[in-house]
Amino acid sequence: MQTRDIIVSIGILIGVAGAAVAQQVGVLPSSQTAPADDPVKTLVARLELGRYKATIKGLTQFGDRRQGTDRNLAAVNWIEAQLQSYGCVTERLRYMYQPPPPAQPQGRAGGPPSPVIASGEVRSGQGGSRLRGITRATGVNNNPEAQSDIALRTLNTQPSTPGPREQVYCTKVGTTRPDEMYIVGAHMDGIGWGEAANDNGSGTALVMELTRVLSAPDVRTERSIRFVLWNNEETGLNGARAYVEQRAGLQGREDPAGSKRYPEPWWLGMIQHDMMLFDHGMPRADGTVSPEQRPEADVNIEFQSNAKRADEAMKLAFFFRGANEKYATDYPAAVGSHMTNTDSTPFMDLVPAISLRENERGMHTGGGWNPHWHQPTDVFTTFSDKDFLLGLNAAQTTLGAVAQLAGATIVK
Repeated sequence: MQTRDIIVSIGILIGVAGAAVAQQVGVLPSSQTAPADDPVKTLVARLELGRYKATIKGLTQFGDRRQGTDRNLAAVNWIEAQLQSYGCVTERLRYMYQPPPPAQPQGRAGGPPSPVIASGEVRSGQGGSRLRGITRATGVNNNPEAQSDIALRTLNTQPSTPGPREQVYCTKVGTTRPDEMYIVGAHMDGIGWGEAANDNGSGTALVMELTRVLSAPDVRTERSIRFVLWNNEETGLNGARAYVEQRAGLQGREDPAGSKRYPEPWWLGMIQHDMMLFDHGMPRADGTVSPEQRPEADVNIEFQSNAKRADEAMKLAFFFRGANEKYATDYPAAVGSHMTNTDSTPFMDLVPAISLRENERGMHTGGGWNPHWHQPTDVFTTFSDKDFLLGLNAAQTTLGAVAQLAGATIVK
């Protein structure tokens, strides 16, 4: 057994604290108990459940924000205005999206969605599976009549068309290491004829709230942090792929020379957020899912075990788990090794990349743990305060970790 396998086994199966594991294998700072004057603790305390909910609610005014529609562009404009109001200077990345002809439809107009199981590792049946053979078919709703709210159905009516796309980002520039940065992202587009409140208003709002806190005039960071709201995730991670294609080769270049300005600092890590709210457990025998949050609800932190930068991503994931133990108020975190199809995937061979989410993507989401995934029921009113609080704890986890890694301080 290799060293990485031993550490993963210790960290996941025995439950050793994430920061301790990370320190055993190198490079990351400690995440032990926060001192009373810890500036990171002060920053995390600036996150508020009411603000987080209000930001998600603001995103739902644009319906499902399907890419290639006017409502998607309106949402991009709204997000940019919010980021600017926080004091973060925004930019846009532009690209063209020309989808290939669909191989087969994912749903049937006038009928229920076809049962398309999510891509990724779905381990059903006996032999180590926590699903124990109980799974629920998942798919994308493409039937507008499935949305009973006529106003929302009307809002989502305009179909997607190929063509130019835009996504917005902004940067907290580091004071002493502006040429190095962490990328914190979430995708803002959705599908399913709902409001995309969870997938992925919950992740988008999380990133926006972190932008608000870290862009405050009394906050300084040694390293830069870039906040990105990806587009076209639902069509195949196209926005994130366009970013990598356009900007990976620009890393570390000072422009203009001698200015100490770096349009694309060196990437130190990429942290994605994709569906943060719904952890209600596995399907019951009849295929339904409990309306109540399960007692074991937690924040899932995933890296991809077969990525070229897997060892470093694993260290980063366990460091985030340590930050959760130090700064999150209500929910623990667990580390998994199957990141599976989100916007961190295009980065995972280039930089340590992890994803935070509500469930294990491949095994839980793919096995039907979330009946609202890509469905008309993914609306703000579906979710309880406990659900929103789970998302807030993911925000606390990321803010606690990134603030440490970037060297955040508060100027008196």
